[in-house]
Amino acid sequence: MTETGSAPRGVWRIVAAREVAVKLHDRNFLISTIITIVAIVASLVISGFVSGRTDKIDVAITGAGADQIIAIANSLAESADKNVTFTPRAEADVAAVEQQVRDDAVDVGLVPAAAGEWRLLGKAGEDDNAATYVTAAVRQITVQHNAAAAGTSMEALSRGSAVAYNLLDPTAVDPGLAKVVSFVFAFLFYMASFLFGMSIAQSVVEEKQNRIVEILASAIPLRQLLIGKVIGNTIMAFGQLALFVSAGLIGLAFTGKGDQVTEIAGAAGWFIVFFVVGFLALASLWAVAGSLATRSEDIQSTATPLSLLIIAVLFAGIFLSGPGRVVASYVPVLSIVAMPGRLAEGTASWWEPLVALVLMAVASYGIVVLAEKIYRRSLMQTQGRLTIRQALKVQD
Repeated sequence: MTETGSAPRGVWRIVAAREVAVKLHDRNFLISTIITIVAIVASLVISGFVSGRTDKIDVAITGAGADQIIAIANSLAESADKNVTFTPRAEADVAAVEQQVRDDAVDVGLVPAAAGEWRLLGKAGEDDNAATYVTAAVRQITVQHNAAAAGTSMEALSRGSAVAYNLLDPTAVDPGLAKVVSFVFAFLFYMASFLFGMSIAQSVVEEKQNRIVEILASAIPLRQLLIGKVIGNTIMAFGQLALFVSAGLIGLAFTGKGDQVTEIAGAAGWFIVFFVVGFLALASLWAVAGSLATRSEDIQSTATPLSLLIIAVLFAGIFLSGPGRVVASYVPVLSIVAMPGRLAEGTASWWEPLVALVLMAVASYGIVVLAEKIYRRSLMQTQGRLTIRQALKVQD
């Protein structure tokens, strides 16, 4: 179909406004968005609460000096800034301690062994905190006794053994947190791309299947129709993604890592920018997937290449590392997740996202131009499902 030069150029705004209005009045969309925001904030708040909660360990003890061991274990845990407290429960003998452990009345037991040694008792598994700090306490007491027997002191034996741990870049993001952030970027990209992309494809094929597109084509140039659909859904995807990222940053502030929110916020901002630029291309490809189909059942086939691309980006964002991640951060579409992930890790220079964004913008423009041509040529073809090659052979 040929678009006349006299056709209005701004009608895409009407289409875009309609796409936005449909989403804003879609109850399922609104409910799912609210639930997702609540889930993001709640999961991070709960995670921060659990990680900051004190691990209280009840220890059944017997034997001379056991209470001193527990006291030193508490002191060592406190000096290590660990939220762990050991509460001693004195028992008459070893058998009583063992029974308390078997009955789950206590977490672990501490009993004397031969030659002045000690044993920790657990029911079915080892408690790492008990193993670490109680063992360290026993060693400290033993060294003190041995030092006294040798006519020296603990301080003399440990002189010169202190190790200072200095951070060269204290403002850098924790590697574990950066990995989690990269995973979140990849997941949000996957979710938003499928949610809005499938919505575009379904809308296009329904208009085509119900012959509504023939009425629209008589009033609206098909190019303007495509632009409106892409812009409208991109606006909604941007808004929803911004809400999700903001919810994540708010939740992060409750996890005890509020000092790193600024660094993560910078990477999150770049992620939204990359996503919006890249989604313009993805949205046009989803529209093509819908235009190639003649009924809803065909979308699964026509959208397969695009679905595989989105899954590839998801896996790249989660699993790529090292040089592979660096290369991916410059490859259009892959860079939507890879470059913000590198920014979260602090491994990308200030100019790298600018270069990657320019490459992404150029690629998006080329994809949109090609997609627009396929969309116009295939949208009015209702005789059956088309391939991209067949659509390109159709004359305007």
